[in-house]
Amino acid sequence: MGLVVFNTLGNRKEEFVPQNEGEVKMYVCGITAYDLCHLGHARANIVFDFIYRYLLFLGYHVSYVRNFTDIDDKIIDRALEEGVDFTVISERYIEAFKDDMERLGLLLPSNEPRATEHIPEIIALVEKLIGDGYAYEVDGDVYCSVDRIVDYGKLSGKKIEELLAGARVDVDERKGNPLDFALWKRSKEGEPAWESPWGPGRPGWHIECSAMSMKHLGDSFDVHGGGKDLIFPHHENEIAQSEGATGKSFVRYWLHNGFVNINREKMSKSLGNFFTIREVLTHFHPEVIRFYFASNHYRSPIDFTDRSIREAKAGLDRLYNFYDRNVRIREAGIPAMGKGDAISCLDGPDQGHLADLKKKFIDAMNDDFNTAAALGFVFDAVRRVNRLYPSVISREQEKASAFVTLGGMIIDLSKVLGLLADTCDAYFRYGIEDKLKKLGISIDTVLDKIRQREEARAAHDFERADRMWGELAKWGMILEDTRSGTFWKFKDEES
Repeated sequence: MGLVVFNTLGNRKEEFVPQNEGEVKMYVCGITAYDLCHLGHARANIVFDFIYRYLLFLGYHVSYVRNFTDIDDKIIDRALEEGVDFTVISERYIEAFKDDMERLGLLLPSNEPRATEHIPEIIALVEKLIGDGYAYEVDGDVYCSVDRIVDYGKLSGKKIEELLAGARVDVDERKGNPLDFALWKRSKEGEPAWESPWGPGRPGWHIECSAMSMKHLGDSFDVHGGGKDLIFPHHENEIAQSEGATGKSFVRYWLHNGFVNINREKMSKSLGNFFTIREVLTHFHPEVIRFYFASNHYRSPIDFTDRSIREAKAGLDRLYNFYDRNVRIREAGIPAMGKGDAISCLDGPDQGHLADLKKKFIDAMNDDFNTAAALGFVFDAVRRVNRLYPSVISREQEKASAFVTLGGMIIDLSKVLGLLADTCDAYFRYGIEDKLKKLGISIDTVLDKIRQREEARAAHDFERADRMWGELAKWGMILEDTRSGTFWKFKDEES
């Protein structure tokens, strides 16, 4: 089965066929840079990182554009509150966003344009819309006329009549239709402004994305993504103005991720029920957040709770434990073997499952990027390959080599989702200095106890070794003795 995606435009699954064979052009709406990012932002960006990585895995050349909205009412308001230029605010939170995304393990897009870098393109696009009768100017403001858009509402399924009947819009007698949206805004006194044919002003939000996407990907491209909250009005208005200006189909496939809910309410800054990425990362390794999102289909809403994130950590712990075993066996000098020979070392019922693992993983991901199903196959394989581990510990060379080979397959597929990107020691010791500080001990003290225990075991002084183990266990340490040394980590407080 080839790749099938759920297209919001049409509300159905469709075979994925890009405009140019072997190439995908993808645009994803980025942040408005006025505050720190929360878990809703994390989900949107991680979801499209999964998609980006998987398209690369399939062999596509991907041109991936993710923008920054660096001029907006919220940015201006924050700048006025702090008494600084708007660029101070936008630059601060763009850098914070980049730092957050780097910590979350996201690949860099091909291009990260900013709205203020595209003012000439925005003005040219607005001029084209006015010239073709799709927009009009009133007192320095320019609006797009939705009455001129024949199929306005085709993405969201909304009808103009229904929107007018139930719309909560500010009455503006200057508009031809209350639903007409701003393409260019006349600047108020003291606000940032750029010269234009309609006087000093700044772009509207929707026109920014049309100008940036078309500048870097062309008038028509393959994928446009973002959160479900952007379907209307943002993405609907992008289609209206872009297709009005070019007369071409704007985007082939519209992909939208589901919301992150807190107590079954959408997480948002306006409701005040949000966790910033930085808050969550004080407690959990960044890959736990990736794993949490990968464990759910990207279009489904998810309810963020303490229990759900700790369950995600427990799952990722199991995967990293498996990874650690594989790494340590290889470090002990055990070579890999051919895939067929490795599979033959498994019990009969397990052999078929491992032989088809990559195909199952790809089939799951080809079904609208079903990361949850793909992870399910990975964990089924971990469970089956772990059955070899007792034989590995008893130094059965052949089964140890099989463990290395089959473990490598599992690890490689996990990395397609950006998992297992850290070292095992770094993963299990994430945040450990803070935990040790609370106990009033240093990491050097822990390492010294482990060294003393290893020396005692080597001298067959098992009473002393057990005493060292007891002290470490009292501090919440878990020890595992392997052929390449003693592996240790902190026990999770809730486990």
